[in-house]
Amino acid sequence: MIRRCLVTLLLLAALPVGAASEPFDPIAAVGIDTARQGDPVPADSRFVDQAGRAVRLGDLLDGRPVLLVPVYYRCPNVCGPALATLFNMLATLPYQAGQDYQVIAFSFDPKETPDDARAEQAKLAKRWPALARAAGVHYLTGDAANSAALAAAIGFRYRYDPAIQQYAHASAVAVLTGDGRLSRWLYGLGYQPTDLRLGLTEAGQGRLGGVTEQLLLLCYHYNPQSGTYNSLVIHLLQVGGVGTALGLALFIGVTLRRERRGRDRAEPGE
Repeated sequence: MIRRCLVTLLLLAALPVGAASEPFDPIAAVGIDTARQGDPVPADSRFVDQAGRAVRLGDLLDGRPVLLVPVYYRCPNVCGPALATLFNMLATLPYQAGQDYQVIAFSFDPKETPDDARAEQAKLAKRWPALARAAGVHYLTGDAANSAALAAAIGFRYRYDPAIQQYAHASAVAVLTGDGRLSRWLYGLGYQPTDLRLGLTEAGQGRLGGVTEQLLLLCYHYNPQSGTYNSLVIHLLQVGGVGTALGLALFIGVTLRRERRGRDRAEPGE
């Protein structure tokens, strides 16, 4: 009995570490929970900004809508292009960072430091110097607990893959209301300036944008599947076109049936 136990222990010790664990599945590990819409972010979360100052997330929320961007600054893939896409779109808007809205990029990699945040800011400043260094644009780093709490509050799932030493994560921008509640998501790199403009206007809750923007909100509706704003007029025309086609098909069917019944009634008297 003792010999059998020793053999079992030796076999277990010979197995490679993690051999019994399930393989890493990035598709299952990452994603965005859209059911979080309307939920508040944790105001007491603590971070460090690009200047090395300790900041409380709630102190950055001052009533203006916020573009919250989960990234990690040393990401070799999509994070850099995601921030560049956002800044490129923001440069075309009539709104001003620090005056009309804020941008908060936060790293979910607890190993990153303010040096990494400053390096990202410097890269963006080469093309958008005023925007990248605006008072309302913040580049945050923090410990694992605070970053994870903020990501969980907005429904952003990510996971570290030790095999390639990188984070698996989605690319998206969260739009927050001025009091720190999740309003909308803009996914990937394919959203347009109109989506960004309408997202900020909607999150501004009537305090951002003029008559034109408010009227645009009446003409567009947010699609949570695509993370974009679609024309409500075109949607109604499409629905109306389908309704017209169905009505026409119904009319033709009723007409053909009446004609057939008329022929059936006429045949016995011929």
